Amino acid sequence: MKNIVVLVLLGLSASAFSQESGIKFEKTSWNQALQKAKAENKIIFMDAYTSWCGPCKSMQARVFPDKKVGEFFNDNFVNVKIDMEQGEGPALGMKYPVRGYPTLFFIDPKSGKIVNQALGYKSTEQLIQIGEQTQQKKKSSI
Repeated sequence: MKNIVVLVLLGLSASAFSQESGIKFEKTSWNQALQKAKAENKIIFMDAYTSWCGPCKSMQARVFPDKKVGEFFNDNFVNVKIDMEQGEGPALGMKYPVRGYPTLFFIDPKSGKIVNQALGYKSTEQLIQIGEQTQQKKKSSI
């Protein structure tokens, strides 16, 4: 019994640690995220998800906690997760149409326009590549 408790605690500790090194999502309102992104001159990365979406859960468990992904996204974007069926999600879904889950939006906080977007599960490498493409689009529009 002690071994099971120790294993569970180790698993929880590892899970908490891995989340610390990944993407840090803002726990704030959409308007506050916009203000922060404007102040920091960063694009918003929005993970538009639902609670029942399998690929969304896989990204949450496997991709977002990745250290390399976290370093890149935390340095270059203001990151938010929006449940498209709760809270501000339905209203944001009217402004930023979602064709499937997850939809990953990169939004210019000044204009409110989509700079880039991707649909479906993305690996760590794919997500970083999409982020890099978004940064290039931002630089070329300056």
